[in-house]
Amino acid sequence: MNIEKMFERPDVEQLVHAFSLLENEDDIKTFLTDLCTPREVCDFAQRLQVARYLDEGEPYVEVQARTGASSTTVSRVSKALNGEYGGYRRVLVRFGDDV
Repeated sequence: MNIEKMFERPDVEQLVHAFSLLENEDDIKTFLTDLCTPREVCDFAQRLQVARYLDEGEPYVEVQARTGASSTTVSRVSKALNGEYGGYRRVLVRFGDDV
């Protein structure tokens, strides 16, 4: 299934809408706890950290060593970071110096 078609599914639309209804970090934490396994949450967090290090110009090998991510994960995150959708970039810009 391609990405555009995925977001046309009513269940996926509902999931996206559910995230938009969350008001604060506590709401997000409780929703993620109910929605995902601890491993899935940690995988998401690792990917975001990989994106941050790549955005800072860290070499792939250093990113792998610092995060424990596989070379495949680092490569996929890099592709998304520099890809057409811009989700990682949008979040990294909004982070600023908050993190």
